[in-house]
Amino acid sequence: MLRLIKLLFFGSLALLAFALYKGDELPPPARLLPQLQGEPVQKPTSRRPFDVHVNNIDYHIKPLYSYELYGLVVSKHEADSFIDYAHKQWGDHLNTADLCVIWGENAFSGVYENMSFSSAQWTCYANASDQETWEQFSGERLSNNHMLSDRRDILSALKKVRVGDQIHFKGYLAEYSHGDNFRRGSSTVRTDTGNGACETVYTESFDILQRAPTRWRIIRWVAGLLLISCIYAWFALPHQHHFD
Repeated sequence: MLRLIKLLFFGSLALLAFALYKGDELPPPARLLPQLQGEPVQKPTSRRPFDVHVNNIDYHIKPLYSYELYGLVVSKHEADSFIDYAHKQWGDHLNTADLCVIWGENAFSGVYENMSFSSAQWTCYANASDQETWEQFSGERLSNNHMLSDRRDILSALKKVRVGDQIHFKGYLAEYSHGDNFRRGSSTVRTDTGNGACETVYTESFDILQRAPTRWRIIRWVAGLLLISCIYAWFALPHQHHFD
């Protein structure tokens, strides 16, 4: 029995490590929804500036354009993450999540399958496995979206978003500020890069259209539970001690 527990322990440990290495799984191009073929829709808006109140802070919102996007989430950053200090330092409780998404040819060509994506506090990083892959990828069909909302239903939906989800949202590209020293703007084109190239979106509707594949997530859970079970079984077994 002890030998079996050891085999299961090391097997589950290796499986957990491999599942963590695989990370979040993106769906293949064949599973992408046809809506993701379209470009973001940006139009002039007559919406007047307005104020919202979050965590005892009044934020001033200035809509720039109405905005709508269908996309595949390739990376995500949450403002309440332990690595995030800037949102707390600046009193920014309105931007709760950043979603890095792709669409169009970046999605349906499958080029993303040979790439990796990651997010920091304000940025999304895309890395290609080789130069040919990078040349196939269009920076104009990737955006890092600073999602703003004071509505509980939208905040709840944003919290549930996982890498690999296919999403749709509507709202406004907007500037926002509070007090005398805090102001953030938004990109209004898809062709810019670097600092200031992110879209700041005051979100009025948000939907998760299709969930990410769950294979590696399930494997992580199973391997983790098996690992814990092996540790418990090890301590639960009676151990014999021999003295000569």
